[in-house]
Amino acid sequence: VQLQASGGGLVQAGGSLRLSCATSGRTFSTYALGWFRQAPGKEREFVAAIGWSGGSPYYADSVKGRFTISRDNAKNTVYLQMNSLKPEDTAVYYCAADRFNTAQGMAKIPAPYWGQGTQVTVSS
Repeated sequence: VQLQASGGGLVQAGGSLRLSCATSGRTFSTYALGWFRQAPGKEREFVAAIGWSGGSPYYADSVKGRFTISRDNAKNTVYLQMNSLKPEDTAVYYCAADRFNTAQGMAKIPAPYWGQGTQVTVSS
C-alpha cells in the first residue's frame, strides 16, 4: 500500500491543522493506521492510531485531548486533527499502515508501510 501525507504547514501556538494521508489499494478498510512524528535531533515517536476494525483510537499522552485521529474508508484516507498546537509539536509527521493491526498495536510494533513526511511547524 502507498501512503501520501499532506496538510502540514506553519501555524502559531494555539492554532490548528489537519493532516491527511491518502492511500492506494482496495483493502484500505483492513489496515490499521497511525501517525508518528520526528523532531530534529530526536527519535521518531508515536502520536495516534486507529485500528482496522474500529474501536477506540489510541493516543500518546502528549497529544491526548488535543489531537483526533479519524478515518474515511470511502475515501481511503486517514486524518489527524491537531488543535491547541504547541511549539513542542513541531516535527515531521508521518502516516503508517499495518494490516489487521489494532490501535495499541500500531504504537508497539513497527508498521511495514510508511508515507513521506509532512512538516508541521508551530511558532511561539
